[in-house]
Amino acid sequence: MDTSVEPGKGKIIARATGSALFLVVAAALASLPALLPGCRDNSAPSTHTAKRDRILISTINRGYFKETISVTGKILPVNVVYLDAVEGGRVEKVFVEAGSMVKQGDPILQLTNTSLLMDMMFRESELFQQSNNLRNTRLSMEQFKLQLNQQLTDIENKLQQQRRVYERYKELEKDSLISRHEYELAKDQFEYLVKQKELTVESQKSELKFRQAQIEALEESLSRMQANLDIVKQRQENLTVEAPVSGQLTSLAASVGESISPGARLGQIDQWDGFKIRTSIDEKFIAQVKPKDVGEFDFAGKVYKVDVKKIYPEVRDEKFEVDLEFLGEHPLELKRGQTLHIRLDLVDANEALLLAKGEFLRVSGAKWVYVLDETGKGAVKRKIRTGRQTFQVLEVLEGVSEGDGVIVSSYESFKNCDRLVLK
Repeated sequence: MDTSVEPGKGKIIARATGSALFLVVAAALASLPALLPGCRDNSAPSTHTAKRDRILISTINRGYFKETISVTGKILPVNVVYLDAVEGGRVEKVFVEAGSMVKQGDPILQLTNTSLLMDMMFRESELFQQSNNLRNTRLSMEQFKLQLNQQLTDIENKLQQQRRVYERYKELEKDSLISRHEYELAKDQFEYLVKQKELTVESQKSELKFRQAQIEALEESLSRMQANLDIVKQRQENLTVEAPVSGQLTSLAASVGESISPGARLGQIDQWDGFKIRTSIDEKFIAQVKPKDVGEFDFAGKVYKVDVKKIYPEVRDEKFEVDLEFLGEHPLELKRGQTLHIRLDLVDANEALLLAKGEFLRVSGAKWVYVLDETGKGAVKRKIRTGRQTFQVLEVLEGVSEGDGVIVSSYESFKNCDRLVLK
């Protein structure tokens, strides 16, 4: 049989039931911290006791921060020699194909250049004409010398005859055997011939000097023409493109009948005396990458080391290029263009405080750590500020000092405590 409840009594029963539920929940919440590990979260400093053999401790050390980045590089030969067209022309013949091995001096391409050929023929004609001019001038010089000698001989002969007449008249005049007038005529004629000889000798010297200067000018002009012709001949020889070094002709961009401009890139020759690796690195590391930075890669079950040889300063598409060379041996199976995955260590030039990474990061997020006190029997919670990090270490900027011991194992069991007691 149903029992009716008065309205007033129903309200009293509901209030009593609600009060009982509140007391039960409050009791459960009060007992909850006792069921969880760690310390209560209140304003008073909290302490937790931990077993020393269950924690890991790392010491803060001062050293150079070494960051490892992963880069991808391609195998290239150590030396690459490019083939450029010194002279322009039309491709007449291709002697070798791309991919062939060539020796130094082997012909690769034959070009023809009609303008260059005409220029060479014109200069040869000029040189021949100038050579004839020089030869004619020298012949004229020799003939002029003969004329001068003949002229000088005639004057000397007349002078010699007049000297004898003069000397004889001089003696006769002393004895008054001839007139004074005849004597003076012989004397004047003798002195005239002496002066004529002197003037003739001086005139001959000037004329010979002038003609000699003409010859020297012609010889110098002829020498310049010969040098110009040699240059044109060298340009003509440059129409035969030869291998400057021995190696593999890895590319050749020229076909028969194609017109090539001066300075055009025709191809390249790779010298396989060794290998290098070229890699592209994000521009944010451009200040950290330095010559001699060491990296390593795995190949065929072995680890090989490389270091930074050359850094290209130009940035393209937010990346810059670096050449790496092998330290010691390199894999014999490497091929040009092969891709390698390299772990490159970037070592900072400035020292820093370094802390080993551990499970503590899951709880603290590298914002605080437990630092051992002077006795080594306790640890205090301390805030820190960190900088860069690698897979193994953190760079600590503030909060600890060199030599401090830091707990790096998990903080899960005492993450709310201000101090730890180690037993």
